[in-house]
Amino acid sequence: MPDREPGLTSAAGALGVLSRTGPRGATRRSFPPQPHPLVFAAAVMTGPHEPLQVREFPPPTLERGAALLRTLYSEVCGTDVHLHHGRLDVPFPIIPGHVSVGIVEQSGGGLRDIDGNVIKEGDVVTFLDVHETCNNCYYCLVARQPTKCPHRKVYGISYGANEGLLGGWAEAIWMKPGVKMIKLPPELAPETFIGGGCGLVTALHAVDMAELRLGESVAVLGVGPVGQSIVAFASLSGAGEIIAVGAPQARLDFARRMGATSTLDLELPGAARLEAARMLTGGRGPDVVIEASGAPEAVRDALDLVRDGGRVVVCGQYTDNGAVEIHPHWQLNRKHIEIKGCWGSRYDHFHRAVALTARYGDEKPWRDMVSARFTLDEAGNALAAVENRTAIKAVITPNRTLV
Repeated sequence: MPDREPGLTSAAGALGVLSRTGPRGATRRSFPPQPHPLVFAAAVMTGPHEPLQVREFPPPTLERGAALLRTLYSEVCGTDVHLHHGRLDVPFPIIPGHVSVGIVEQSGGGLRDIDGNVIKEGDVVTFLDVHETCNNCYYCLVARQPTKCPHRKVYGISYGANEGLLGGWAEAIWMKPGVKMIKLPPELAPETFIGGGCGLVTALHAVDMAELRLGESVAVLGVGPVGQSIVAFASLSGAGEIIAVGAPQARLDFARRMGATSTLDLELPGAARLEAARMLTGGRGPDVVIEASGAPEAVRDALDLVRDGGRVVVCGQYTDNGAVEIHPHWQLNRKHIEIKGCWGSRYDHFHRAVALTARYGDEKPWRDMVSARFTLDEAGNALAAVENRTAIKAVITPNRTLV
């Protein structure tokens, strides 16, 4: 449980809520501007393995092009657990929460989306958590790989708490000038988008990199939030056999709801899983294998599972979980495979993810992935739920009067 610093009180206010009905019967809430509080509460991660603290922060001074969001939901993902374990070099103390949904409470003016539409107070938005990509370096301009820009900063990860409200585990989030915000369309419930969260955009990037073709077979290693969305996108992309590999059984069952045609439990020995995958794919192995588990041994398994001449995408190794031995002759050259590493997400992945969840949110149960909600004071419990896999997706709800 986080410790609230002495003498500080919660800044959560009761905000008015209006309703209107959007396409397909979806209910979208509209939020009028509210009196501006003097401070906002946030859950702060002070260092590896340290208890989280709830602290309070003054609101930012908004320049033109900036905004203040009142947070509806901010996700808790495996990366946050790794941050708490000290596996990423970050400027502690930080306010975690890199993918969030919020209401524009205050605007500095001049806010527009990429189509030129005005973003105004009361709009429900998400935003690209990556900011300050320079568009002036080799990776941005020549390699065209902005996820590797050395200047990039990430909300909830590489901004320190001393810089302000730059993470989602807070009652409000400061949108610095130039942050790319995306309005959620009326038919998209915020709960549906945050149910996918960062796993949604990572999955879209990974499926793009896999260059999946109609009717091809796919094995997805890992059935956490990233793997679940990979299964969904593979299904929507017209894949044939979709094999979800992982544990526990409840997550495998959920993968079937997302579109998996077969599941393999990790309790099966590796040789048995390999044989089963081959039996499901004409004796060859899957055309595409996407690793989304974060376990180093899953990379070795992916190389074994994929058919000769197939494709492997590794997107689960975001933090250093250790090394694994592979055999270059038998697993790479002789098999004549392609292997790609997937790092981060770009704006186009967020933009398309919003459009896809709006279109297919009734078909793919992203919303149901949210299996646990926590207040700021319960942020430590949220981390534990994700680490122990008792929740497929946990979210922080800093303003309980809004959700």
